[in-house]
Amino acid sequence: MVATIAPICVDRFQRSTDADANLTALKKVNAWEQGTFVEEGGWAVMLGGKTADSGVLQACAALLGNLK
Repeated sequence: MVATIAPICVDRFQRSTDADANLTALKKVNAWEQGTFVEEGGWAVMLGGKTADSGVLQACAALLGNLK
């Protein structure tokens, strides 16, 4: 599940209107808080869901952290 949903989260993040500013903000957040940042942005919550899996949050944050 994590390997499938994390790239979707990254795509949703990149398509958001403030993607550049959010990426800058994400990279300023401590590594252990980046999952919370992604959760608060709502990028990892899939349609029909209310919450995101913690593994997806961390995987999405890690993928985003590698972007330039």
